[in-house]
Amino acid sequence: MKRLALILLFSTLVLALVIACTPPTPGPGAITDDMGRTVNIEEIPQRIVSLGPGITEVLFALDLGDRVVGVTDYCDYPDEALAKDKVGGFSTPSLERIIDLEPDLILAANIHYPDLVSQLESKGLAVVVFNAKDIDGIFANIELMGQITGTEEGAAQLVSDMTQRIDSIVAETGDAPKPRVFYVIDASDPTKPWTAGEGSFIDALIGLAGGENIAATAGQWTQFSLEALVNADPEIIIFDDCHGTVDVPDFEELSGWSQTTAIRTGRIYPIDGDLTSRGGPRIVDALEEMARMIHLELFQEGG
Repeated sequence: MKRLALILLFSTLVLALVIACTPPTPGPGAITDDMGRTVNIEEIPQRIVSLGPGITEVLFALDLGDRVVGVTDYCDYPDEALAKDKVGGFSTPSLERIIDLEPDLILAANIHYPDLVSQLESKGLAVVVFNAKDIDGIFANIELMGQITGTEEGAAQLVSDMTQRIDSIVAETGDAPKPRVFYVIDASDPTKPWTAGEGSFIDALIGLAGGENIAATAGQWTQFSLEALVNADPEIIIFDDCHGTVDVPDFEELSGWSQTTAIRTGRIYPIDGDLTSRGGPRIVDALEEMARMIHLELFQEGG
C-alpha cells in the first residue's frame, strides 16, 4: 500500500513538472485591431476578459468558454456566460475588477476606446478593440479572434456556416419585390421614434432579408419624425422588443402610425434586439427571422 502511494505521489510530481516546463503556445505576434492599433500577442491567451456581449458570443461559439474569466453584466448568452465573473456594465466596466481577474488579454469594443483602453494599457495589459460596422466586419472580427486565440480553423468554419445561411436567404428573396420596412429601436416618444440607417447591422439585415429600409439615409442611429414615417408609409414595421418600446397594441393606437400600411394590414412584428445589435453568430438568426417577417409568402410552411 505504501509502495502504491509512493508511485502515485511520484507520478503526480512528474506530471506537475511536465506541465510547469511546457512552454506557452506562441501567439500570432503583431495584429491590427479595428482602431488601427498594433497589438503584440506573444502567447496564445488563456485568461480572457470580454467587454462586449457580441464578443462573448463569438468566444463561446469558438469553444473558448473555458478561457473566459470575465464578462460584462450584459453578456447573457449563452447560458454559460452567466456564470462568469462580472466586470460591470457594457459602457461602464470596472477597471479594478478587470485587473483583479489577471487577464492576459482583454477584448474590448469601440465604446471603450480610447479612455478605458488607455488605462488598461497603462497597467501593462493587452487590449484588442473590435468595431464591426457590417456583416463583413463581423466575419473579420471572428477570423481575428480565431487568429489571436489559436482557433483559426474553428473561426473559418463558423464564418463559412454563417455565409452559407446568409446566401440561402439572399437566394430565396433576391427576385422578390422589396417592401418598405421601418425598424423601431425605441418608440418611447412615438412622434420621434429611434431607428437605424446606413452603417448599422439593422440596415444591412433589412437589405439582405429582401426589404427596403425607409430610414436608410436618415443616419446610422437617429430619430425619425412622425411626418416622415407617414409619408414613407412602411408596409412592414419591425420593432425591437428589449429597448423599452411599446407593445403591438400600443402601436395600433398611436396617432399617425395607424395611417401606415403596416398597421392597417397588421404587418408589425417584434424581434429580439440582442439578435440585431450584437456582432456575433446570432446575427444570422436575426436575418432569418427578418426574412420570414418581410416575405411571408416565401417562408410559409409548405411554401
